[in-house]
Amino acid sequence: MSERMTSAELRGAFVEFFRARGHELVPSAPLIPKDDPTLLFTSAGMVPFKPYYLAERPPLSRAVSVQRCLRLSDLEEVGNTPYHATFFEMLGNFSFGDYFKREAIEWAWEFLTEVVRLPKDLLWVTVYKDDDAAADLWRTAVGFPAERIVRLGDKDNFWGPAGDSGPCGPCSEIHYDMGPERGCGRPECKPGCDCKRYFEIWNLVFPQFLQHKDGTRTPLARPGIDTGSGLERLSSVVQGVGSIFEIDSFVPVVAAVRAEIEAAGGTVPGGAVTKELAIIADHTRAAVFAIAENILPTNEGQGYVVRRLVRRAVRRGLSLGIRGPFLYRVGGVVIETMQSAHPHLAAKREHIALVLKSEEERFEATIAQGTAVFEDIVESVTRAGGTVIPGDRAFSLYDTYGFPLDLTEEMARERGLSVDVTGAAAAMDAQKERARRASSFAVGARQALAGTRPASASRKPSRGRPPSARRFRRLRSVLPCPRRRPRRSLRSPGPAVVQGIPRSSLLVLRGFDWNVGSRRQRRSRLRIEIDAKSHPHRLVDQRALAVDLAAFARQCIRAAQR
Repeated sequence: MSERMTSAELRGAFVEFFRARGHELVPSAPLIPKDDPTLLFTSAGMVPFKPYYLAERPPLSRAVSVQRCLRLSDLEEVGNTPYHATFFEMLGNFSFGDYFKREAIEWAWEFLTEVVRLPKDLLWVTVYKDDDAAADLWRTAVGFPAERIVRLGDKDNFWGPAGDSGPCGPCSEIHYDMGPERGCGRPECKPGCDCKRYFEIWNLVFPQFLQHKDGTRTPLARPGIDTGSGLERLSSVVQGVGSIFEIDSFVPVVAAVRAEIEAAGGTVPGGAVTKELAIIADHTRAAVFAIAENILPTNEGQGYVVRRLVRRAVRRGLSLGIRGPFLYRVGGVVIETMQSAHPHLAAKREHIALVLKSEEERFEATIAQGTAVFEDIVESVTRAGGTVIPGDRAFSLYDTYGFPLDLTEEMARERGLSVDVTGAAAAMDAQKERARRASSFAVGARQALAGTRPASASRKPSRGRPPSARRFRRLRSVLPCPRRRPRRSLRSPGPAVVQGIPRSSLLVLRGFDWNVGSRRQRRSRLRIEIDAKSHPHRLVDQRALAVDLAAFARQCIRAAQR
């Protein structure tokens, strides 16, 4: 094998090899694909080139790139295998109606055996079960031994499309033999076996079909080539280490996580990189690159993926004894390690640190409140001899404490339990329906409490905007009214007590002033008190009490009408 090439040297050697063979270097595309709603993220090197395979006259015929990729399909495998990651760099060379299988196979073999100088006797090849042309080329064009060519089916050797439609085709993979000690010990063990002996380092995809959204395929007018080689995977083989988390670009990040554990007084895992260390290092790296492209943590779409990555990493940190924000410091090490190849990271350093730290603080508050309740649920389920957390209990964790369902599922799996996802979805739908019904009472209730008639009953409707139902829907012990400046100021006659409500759930409105139009006072506060002894299950925390908005609105309107 060659001398240990660093990841940067390997990246540069790949680009220069294919530029010397007429390929144009194309910079990495953003993590969010442009004009492709079928994908959340750029998950493969060919994603930016999908239109090129369909164009009659593509802007170029050959390309080489090092594409930043984020792939969530392998999320649960991170740390369980030596080669799965959510964020990775994909080395790729592409042909759009130019060369086809022969050149792709010859150049892949030349790069791996002459540039990188991997031992030929440790390489294996797989081809699609019906692709006789590729199998023949491996034997005749490069002299590869037939006994190390393995034919596999659709699951392993038919690639694509990226999304629900697009170019696809059979593929041929190159595997590296990690040694019998990594294998299952069976004599018939070869690529395609479920053990970890054979390590895929190169994938030659032959896009020759177009898959439509209905699943049908038609031949492409201009077949092409889509080569992918994960930089991290190839680096681990070239550098002779046991996993991608031991390569030169990951070592400083893992060391930073170990330092955080030691500083917190936790038990630092020794020896090989553990699952927890791998998850923290990988997820921090992915979050750093996503935030650098302004993909911020939110509750939907790409933002939710970032939020989930950060929260998974924080949970692993808590399990190792780390208290308080720490990922933003680990993220700084990621930037130091990767900025030479990705200079845009350095310009976003402060922004990335701020976002990571803020998200860590928010989640630690959430998990501190909800973990105790989760433990109570687990105890009640296991005491009853069950193995499934009821859907309504899982939804209550989300509704009350902000625990997303995937987090509940993950924590349940760690205890050998599962979650009734269908029941949780039904509880969510029921909650949405209650909110929809309740919203129809919100505006009328506020107008009734303010001592005014509904706008529909007034001869001259108020020209000001009606109160916001969205904020009214989320009642707390102190509810701020939305800021706005209606032209007409509404003032209640003073403190009021709503009559006709059972003593156990008496709602007392004190100091209610609807003078929201005043320049001196732009915000009013509605203080709601409820008998906590009669409703202990409704306590959200020491300051906030949840009430049934629909019942509250009906009672308020009836009381005002009397």
